[in-house]
Amino acid sequence: MRDRQREKETAATTTTPSPKAAATTTPSPKASTSPSPRATTTTPSPKAAATTTPSPKATTSTPYHKSAATTTSSPKAATTTTSSPKATTTTTSSPKATTTTTSSPKATTTTTSSPKATTTTTIVPSSHSPLSLSSFPPQSPALGTLIGVYLPCLQNILGVILFLRLTWIVGTAGIMESLAIVVMTCSCTMLTAISMSAIATNGVVPAGGSYYMISRSLGPEFGGAVGLCFYLGTTFAGSMYILGTIEILLTYIVPSAAIFKAEKKENEPEALLNNMRVYGTCCLTLMSLVVFVGVKYVNKLALVFLACVILSILAIYAGVIKTAFEPPDFPICLLGNRTLQNHNFDQCLKTMEVDNVTVTTKLWSLFCDSPELNATCNEYFTLNNVTVIQGIPGLTSGVIRDNIWGDYGPNGMLVENKHQVSEPAADTSQDIYMPYVANDITTFFTLLVGIYFPSVTGIMAGSNRSGDLRDAQKSIPIGTIMAIATTTFIYISSVILFGACIEGVVLRDKFGDSVKGNLVIGILAWPSPWVIVIGSFFSCCGAGLQSLTGAPRLLQAIARDGIVPFLQVFGHGKANGEPTWALLLTGGICEIGILIASLDAVAPILSM
Repeated sequence: MRDRQREKETAATTTTPSPKAAATTTPSPKASTSPSPRATTTTPSPKAAATTTPSPKATTSTPYHKSAATTTSSPKAATTTTSSPKATTTTTSSPKATTTTTSSPKATTTTTSSPKATTTTTIVPSSHSPLSLSSFPPQSPALGTLIGVYLPCLQNILGVILFLRLTWIVGTAGIMESLAIVVMTCSCTMLTAISMSAIATNGVVPAGGSYYMISRSLGPEFGGAVGLCFYLGTTFAGSMYILGTIEILLTYIVPSAAIFKAEKKENEPEALLNNMRVYGTCCLTLMSLVVFVGVKYVNKLALVFLACVILSILAIYAGVIKTAFEPPDFPICLLGNRTLQNHNFDQCLKTMEVDNVTVTTKLWSLFCDSPELNATCNEYFTLNNVTVIQGIPGLTSGVIRDNIWGDYGPNGMLVENKHQVSEPAADTSQDIYMPYVANDITTFFTLLVGIYFPSVTGIMAGSNRSGDLRDAQKSIPIGTIMAIATTTFIYISSVILFGACIEGVVLRDKFGDSVKGNLVIGILAWPSPWVIVIGSFFSCCGAGLQSLTGAPRLLQAIARDGIVPFLQVFGHGKANGEPTWALLLTGGICEIGILIASLDAVAPILSM
């Protein structure tokens, strides 16, 4: 009798933890905690871990898929037990304790808290669990170095300046100084890319572009300063690309679409600027609406615009190679050594024989007061004869010797062939009214540097996609540096080939007036000038859309960081996160560049 009574007392024995005791439960996979009916427990000291043996009124949970979870509670205890496959957890709660169970895809966590004690148990599920990793497939970024960094940088670097101004820069500065400009500006972007690569390889690259990468690595002060400059540069780049688009449209595609037309030659620049303002504002409004409504369409068209750029580059190289065997026939009419605008006459002759009768030509009527042979003509026209030269003599012509050095001059200076003899006139006051090709701005070395510099920007296009890259630490340095190296080679080779193929007076003819209004780089391309005209048009459109897409998001990121208090309003947008207010401000700043209306005046702003 005494032995049976002792066994009952032993089985009913329960350990009571002190107020400061901590109950700790450790799970073991494929292990089961089975209490023995005759097991005895030790009495814990303060701050010690206690193991509880259940009393006859203990509650046992039902095992689930090869697991056994046993819960033992004392009176007034609230217990919650969570078990995963192939794992067993025993949780003991003290009086008035609360047990909370939290599960994640990788683990099941049980937390037991007493007035002064907390127990946390983590159980990792097996592959048979409903919460296994196969139920949550990871969606990792898939863009590599080529698609994610190299090609976007290539598209943004090669742009409007290459198609519209590089030939003019080569003719004005000469081959040697043009090479100096290219090397100097490309060195600046290469150093910037190396610095950016150092930041990119210094740790995990955050999503959000170059601004986030700089601000999270160097601090918000540096990030805010660089970010605002980057934002303004991107915004004015949008203005530059839109102006380039309109210049191509009105000068080379549909000149008849001009709203303002100059009645006199001296009013032509003003009329062109007014047309740029009107059409530029309309184009900016249309592009802003496209960005506001459907950014996804802008991203889808990016490959189309990139294809236009690549095809245009290939057409230029093909045309250069063709000039070595068969130069194109583009005659240039010179009066003395001065280049004439070939718009209002079809023959480079003063007079011609028709049925044994000498008659005057259209060129005669441009310099004389009447079509009669005894008319009063311009003095320089009377003293000099007209000659015809080929605008693109080809690689083997030796014209490269004449284009080694530049020919700077003031606004209104006539474009002349320095190697051709002419008789000077005593009265030059009427030259401005004659159909000569002349400078529209004063040219000097630093001005050309400012105009050319935007053609090497755009190196941040790859880092702006940092969140979409498979391995940003590897792709950003390699892709950006390779893109800079590729475009540097293209620019250097273009400078040399343009100087070796094209006559100097044609290179200095900015708007192609001497070649009947054709794009100078277009007449060099093969198989048709329209390849360059259409390709450059869509290239400028795409670059403008990309600028209007990226700049508002950059401003929104700066505003949300709260670096500049009065910009915080631009951190808000639509419900899907589109930066509506930032797009409005970007459009307003971009309109300022449109109202300047001159590509040569807006481009230097980007290099400030």
